[in-house]
Amino acid sequence: MSSSWNSVGLEVFYQVLGWIAFFAWSISFYPQVILNYKRKSVVGLNFDFVVLNLTKHSSYLIYNAALFFSPVIQRQYHDKYGVNEMIPVAANDVAFSLHAVALTAFTLSQVFIYERGNQKVSKVCISITAIVWTAAIICLIIAWPKSNWLWLIDVFSSIQVTMTAIKYIPQAVMNFKRKSTIGWSIGNIILDLTGGVLNFGQMGVQSIDQHTLVNFYGNIGKTLLSLEVVFFDVIFIIQHYVLYPVKRDENGKAIISERVTPLIRPSDKPEEDNV
Repeated sequence: MSSSWNSVGLEVFYQVLGWIAFFAWSISFYPQVILNYKRKSVVGLNFDFVVLNLTKHSSYLIYNAALFFSPVIQRQYHDKYGVNEMIPVAANDVAFSLHAVALTAFTLSQVFIYERGNQKVSKVCISITAIVWTAAIICLIIAWPKSNWLWLIDVFSSIQVTMTAIKYIPQAVMNFKRKSTIGWSIGNIILDLTGGVLNFGQMGVQSIDQHTLVNFYGNIGKTLLSLEVVFFDVIFIIQHYVLYPVKRDENGKAIISERVTPLIRPSDKPEEDNV
């Protein structure tokens, strides 16, 4: 039997924070998708980031959906952390994960249809992705005989935490090398940061109501996810507004001084675009 809320007000506040975080995080995918569509180009968007992001969100979906819907896994959670502890996954977590997988997959599809210059997915990224999913399958085989499902979904939670830490690095390094963030949507980052802060706040509200910190380490994946998101988003904001501010012409168009190699035929004209 799971614990219930002690304060109706805190429960409502928890739900409000959770759904605002859901909408902020969900909407955060669209600025990049729209930017790619308007430019008919994915130059400036790091492909390793997209591939690693798909692995990250797929793992997070498995964790959230399994813990939220499975009575067996919920029972194992209560056996480990106590019968009075609340399940640390909310409906907004599951909804966000579903939406994130769909939008990340759609962004990946844009890589195949729009101009991408000489960019490609690195061998390192392919290797990491292959190793992660191979390890996940091996863990499934290990967990199956004894039905260690909580342990298995904790593995997927660990995968999403690791992928969150890794996925931002290629984009940050690419911005540094290009000395530009054009092609990488800052709207995505601002909304992502908002979602991360609210997500962490939601967990704090639950802890205050329950007078325990179990939900922070009982769902360590969600806790670390929020902290990682905030850390890397601050880096991207500094890159965009401080280190590599966008230069615009008299018409307000962003000017890209670097030259890129189009996918189909070359062009000697510098690329211009509204970002």
